[in-house]
This record gives sequence, structure tokens and C-alpha cells, in this order.
Amino acid sequence: MKLSHRERLQTCLRGEQPDRAPVALWRHFPVDDQLPESLATAAINFQRAYDFDLVKVTPASSFCLKDWGVEDQWKGHTEGTRQYTKHAINDPSDWENLRVLDPSAPHLAGQLTCLRLMRAELGPDVPMLQTIFGPLAQAKNLIGGQTLLAHLRLYPEAVMRGLETITETTRRFVEASLETGIDGIFYAIQHAQADLLSLDEYKMFGVPFDQRVLEPSRGAWCNMLHLHGHDVYFDLVSEFEFQIVNWHDREGSPSLAEAQKKFKGAVCGGLRQDTLVYEDQAKVRKEAVDALQQTKSQRFILSTGCVVPVIASHGNLMAARQSVEP
Repeated sequence: MKLSHRERLQTCLRGEQPDRAPVALWRHFPVDDQLPESLATAAINFQRAYDFDLVKVTPASSFCLKDWGVEDQWKGHTEGTRQYTKHAINDPSDWENLRVLDPSAPHLAGQLTCLRLMRAELGPDVPMLQTIFGPLAQAKNLIGGQTLLAHLRLYPEAVMRGLETITETTRRFVEASLETGIDGIFYAIQHAQADLLSLDEYKMFGVPFDQRVLEPSRGAWCNMLHLHGHDVYFDLVSEFEFQIVNWHDREGSPSLAEAQKKFKGAVCGGLRQDTLVYEDQAKVRKEAVDALQQTKSQRFILSTGCVVPVIASHGNLMAARQSVEP
């Protein structure tokens, strides 16, 4: 019996065998992501073209920061990300001057509008996740990547106060997002990797704030943790309660099979971003088949370790989508 997207994903998350493995790819929509209505339209059209088993809503990373005064610009990055041109933190004292934002702030409210539009159009059978960036990831874009690391080590108390403000703002936004009818959140952690912070540093500056941000999402049935980067601290999954974990499994460890021994939920990945861009459809299908074999098609969602680059071909995306069909 053919299952709906929601039924298929719920069967997968229960650890049972669905009619086929779920599959989901997501991408940025540069330029379209500057207005809630055009982002909603672009994301809906993408879903209609490929009929994925979940929709991960991907606004520009600045959506949660513009109400603090950052500015960014689209300059053609292949992943569809925007370049920051103005930061809100320029001095250590600026961390203490951040103010908690309410979800009614213009850009946060705009993203809530996007979610409502998408929920109304896609209906209840298509699971939807809103992207939420962890407080450290937001702090990075408020000041700039390497400068954040310097501030963490030189002015830890000031940064901590800024993280408190970001955390409360984000916790409120998570709560408001779930009220739009989405099924969960896609929680992006970017600094739990060895080339940025030690594990002890992440447990100090990351984990406590992550846990507070995630409190409103505990009742949702479809939350996904995204561990961004290479050499990630995968064992941090034990610090949280997620149904799904996603990471760059093709570029680093653990493999999908190894991760399933550590994590009781569903693993999400199997396809290399570069394969979707530079290789042919046969290579896409080969990676998909390998991933299905590693996991025996159980507790597994076929995807990439991150966003699909905007230059990936339609044919390769279709090959990924069709590779899970019996």
C-alpha cells in the first residue's frame, strides 16, 4: 500500500519498514528568499517538481538577524547563500547591547508569514520543517566567523551575555513557528566541529543555549538535527532529543551504518553535494543504492549532508528522487 508523505516518514521514525525509504532534498532560493511570499512560492514549486517526503524551509541565514541590523547581499555563491556586508557586533561591548526580539519583529514575522502560506498550500500530508540556526551560528553572522572565535576566547563573559539574548529571541521564534502548523524544526549547529572549537568549548558556549532554544520543540514529532561541517562531534546527539540527524556523512565520519549504532532515531544523508553537481545520474543512483544498503532502508532518509547547490542539475535531482522507488 502506498503511503502518504506523512505516513511514510512516521513509519520510518517508528523504526518500521515503510513502502519505500523517504527522500528529501532542500536548497536556498536566492533573491526569492528576500520576501516571504516569493520564498513560499519558490519552495512550493520545488516541492511540486520533486514530490519529496518532507519540506525543509530554507530562508537566507540573515532572516533571524536583520532585525538586529545586519545586512547581506546575493553575490552568486553556488550554495545560494548570501554574503554579509554589515555586522551588528563591532566591539565586545556590543554583545551586551543586543535586545531580545519578539517574533513580531519585521523579518521574523515575515518568515512566520512564509510558513503559514506554505502550510496552507501544501496541506497537512507534507511534513514541513523550519530552519533554526543555533545561537553560536547566529553569533557568527552577527560579527563574522573568525572574529567570533577570538571574542569567545578573549571576552567570554560579553559573548555569553549576547548568547543569552540570542537564545531567548530564538526560543520565542521556535514557539511561534510551531504555532503556524509546521511539524518540527531543522536545527543547524555549525560550531560542533574540531577545526573550530574543542568539545569542551562547545559544551560551554553551545550546548546549554541549544538546549534552551529547543525546549518549545520537544512536543513536535519531526525535529532534525543538522551537524554542519567536517570532523563533527557526532556524539553530541546524546545531549538532545531529535528524531532525525543529518550531517556530511560522505565527507567525514561516522558513516550512515556507524551512526545507526549510536543514534536510535533516523539518519539522513547518503548523497555527496559534489555528486549532485559534478557527476552524472548513474553516480547519483550508485551513492543512493549504497546508502540504502548501509541502512537496509530502515531508519533512513535519503538526502545530502547540507543544502543542494543551486547549480545542481534537474536530472541529478530527479535521479536522487527516483532512486528510492521500488
